[in-house]
Amino acid sequence: MKVVVCVKQVPDTKGGVKFNPDGTLDRAAMLTIMNPDDKAGLEAALRLKDKYGAEVTVVTMGLPKAEEVLREALAMGADKGILVTDRVLGGADTWATSQTIAGAIRNLEYDLIITGRQAIDGDTAQVGPQISEHLGIPVISYAQNIEIEGDSVIVERQYDDRYHVLKAKMPCLITALAELNEPRYMTPGGIFDAYKAEITTWGRADLKDVDDSNLGLKGSPTQIARASDKVRKGQGEKVTLDPSESVAYIIDKLKTRHVI
Repeated sequence: MKVVVCVKQVPDTKGGVKFNPDGTLDRAAMLTIMNPDDKAGLEAALRLKDKYGAEVTVVTMGLPKAEEVLREALAMGADKGILVTDRVLGGADTWATSQTIAGAIRNLEYDLIITGRQAIDGDTAQVGPQISEHLGIPVISYAQNIEIEGDSVIVERQYDDRYHVLKAKMPCLITALAELNEPRYMTPGGIFDAYKAEITTWGRADLKDVDDSNLGLKGSPTQIARASDKVRKGQGEKVTLDPSESVAYIIDKLKTRHVI
């Protein structure tokens, strides 16, 4: 069984965020971590490795420094790491990113692809489903539990206050929630081995069946008009009412905003 896990190196927002003049994140200037949803997806793949002997390949797209998250994944127990990096891929939105990753994955054999539900630096939850669309395989999103049965995958999909149980033939793509599991720690031996391991690096020339018009900033239909590290809130509204009037006022506001 072959599992491909897509991970992303994202800014550690505790250290603040910085932007380039074009509104994109200045990733080279920020502290970074592995995206939490992606780490849960990696842990799910590693549990499949523990249970079924699956081979786990981790793929990331980013600057050369994104190699760090691949070595972290190897130290946790992944078998291979692939970094997709090229100047022409910079500034990509979800469309261009998913095209790039799909182009890389077309070079691999896989039964299952696992991505995080969404990245904390974009919060779109679009890249995983878009990859499945480009590859022409089924997708099950918001996974909170994953089981394998023969050539099928059975997933508990989170839905409001309940969950759906869905079954799909592999190959299939799953997007994982951070709540899916508790990711394991890197081991000292794993860290040592990870920094001796060779990371495969691919560029534009290694992407399969992807047109240049769908790559990088020029291939991104979404453009950033303005970016800020702080969202300014309005002053709000102050009223002075007695208790009974206050209750009626609050209920009316909640109904008006369709909260209740």
